[in-house]
Amino acid sequence: METPADVLAVENSGFRGLYHVLGGALSPLEDIGPEQLRFRELMQRLQNGSVKEIIAATNPTAEGDATAMYLAKLIEPLQIKVSRIGFGLPVGADLRLADEETLAHSIKSRREL
Repeated sequence: METPADVLAVENSGFRGLYHVLGGALSPLEDIGPEQLRFRELMQRLQNGSVKEIIAATNPTAEGDATAMYLAKLIEPLQIKVSRIGFGLPVGADLRLADEETLAHSIKSRREL
């Protein structure tokens, strides 16, 4: 997650788990690299081997996508499953009112029934 407010949003969804707030997203244009975020602390937390999956709950932006991809590559040697939250339409939304990008993300994030 990027910010502490993200934890509350996820908790309100009913999901329960352990959380780690990175403190932002990678943004080369704003001089925010891995050193400015809490990746080191996350890696320390993962060393005991009890974590089986990381859910990258970053925002659906170029910076959020880059952060999630960086996280997946960083964690890959630990053989921990890394998944990304789905994106798309809110429950009850009308397809005709969805913008093209949101609809494209929701199609890419589809899941089997």
